[in-house]
Amino acid sequence: MKILQPIEMAVAWLMVQFHKLWTFVGLDHDSGWTWALSIVGLTVVIRALLIPLFVKQIRAQRGMQMIQPEMKKIQQKYKGRSDSASRQAMAQEQMELYKRTGTNPFSSCLPLLLQMPIFFSLFRVLNALPDIASGKRTMGALNADLAASAQQSSIFGAPLSSSFMSTDVTQVKIVTVILIILMSVAAFMSSRQALMKNMSAEALDNPMAKQQKMMMWILPGIFAVTGVNFPIGVLIYWLTSNVWAMCQQFFIIRNMPAPGTEAAKAYEERMRRKGKWKEPEKPTPATTTEPRTGQRQQPKRKSRQQRGGTIPGPKGTAPNKPSDGDGGGKSGGSNPGRKIPGPKGAPKKPGDNK
Repeated sequence: MKILQPIEMAVAWLMVQFHKLWTFVGLDHDSGWTWALSIVGLTVVIRALLIPLFVKQIRAQRGMQMIQPEMKKIQQKYKGRSDSASRQAMAQEQMELYKRTGTNPFSSCLPLLLQMPIFFSLFRVLNALPDIASGKRTMGALNADLAASAQQSSIFGAPLSSSFMSTDVTQVKIVTVILIILMSVAAFMSSRQALMKNMSAEALDNPMAKQQKMMMWILPGIFAVTGVNFPIGVLIYWLTSNVWAMCQQFFIIRNMPAPGTEAAKAYEERMRRKGKWKEPEKPTPATTTEPRTGQRQQPKRKSRQQRGGTIPGPKGTAPNKPSDGDGGGKSGGSNPGRKIPGPKGAPKKPGDNK
């Protein structure tokens, strides 16, 4: 395929550069472990370049979790309707929800889709080793001598360019089965920790989560059926990629869990034990009254005479009228309606108590 030729050249160049690095470190030039580690180095570079897409994948998964309540309402709205008009209307409302919330259900597939061309390019490079070694074909930095070295290299007696179905060598079959089991376990653990630890109860109760649970059990079977047709070098790439994904998933779930999940509760407990947990700020309710800016001033206590509005004079004299500034009534000094007490001992007039 001509469309894969640039990717094949890049894959071959990376393998050669890592082979030079491991040879410089001191590994055997023709050892199968040297070429196997070169494939591991190639995988690490590819996965590191895909980290931004992995971040998008995590955000997409969390966005899908957040909109699950609204998605469930749409599904309940059209529950039991199997006509084409209802299905079209439901799909349209779901697409509007994705557009409004900025989520994309296909973002979680991007890392896998972008790895597929690299995966098939490595497959083609390993299959082309005999032609490159004989001079029938060229592959950029991978010259005839390096191709012959890679073709003859093996691990545990199994050549890197051989597959389970292409040979009757027992070592090849054993190594192939072990690699398939290991990469199946890595893929299973990665899917399980994402489902069980980093998804809320509401997110688990939806068709997409149920499909992921099914895929968690189906993937090992897919690896077993397809893995027997790929060279051991490709299985090493596949295993390294799955282990990288599992470790990357574990790091994200442990340090940046989705809210409302088991991983978030475990993260909070760890931070509390370390004394680093900060309680989330709660929004303060809005008030209509203006806040008080100072201490309330207490009123001064008045005497009985001041409350009565008169100032008594000496014994036997009429009380004086308060002046304008003495706290009396209106200007003029008199306070109509109030009774002016007389001197001590003065007899009360009839009707004073009325």
